Amino acid sequence: MLIQNGVAETVHSFHLDSLPSDVALKVDFDVLLTVMASALHSLLARKLRDYDRATSGHIFRRFLHAPARIDIDPQRVLVTLPRRAHNPILVASGLLDERTEIPWRDDRSLEIRVRQLLASQQNCWCENRG
Repeated sequence: MLIQNGVAETVHSFHLDSLPSDVALKVDFDVLLTVMASALHSLLARKLRDYDRATSGHIFRRFLHAPARIDIDPQRVLVTLPRRAHNPILVASGLLDERTEIPWRDDRSLEIRVRQLLASQQNCWCENRG
């Protein structure tokens, strides 16, 4: 029963018919991609406090399905995430402290940061309270 629930959750989160490609792929390859994506979500969930038993869909909605600003310069690729309620968990995991070299981009480093409020914006809400 547990295996069936796991497969059902995987299929629900990464529906095999929702691939963005117009080219029809063999079902075996679709299943391979689905299982790989589920495994990667599980690895991420293990690194996040209190999310080790979260479903793939839950991890995707909370941490991955988000806009970001991407700045590319000669030395690095900087991804800046907007402020969101679950970002402190991502920061506490230590994942954002790691730099990753991107070999196919001339060994630029990948850095991920969370956008911080400017000092002038931090106490804005206090001034407008009536």
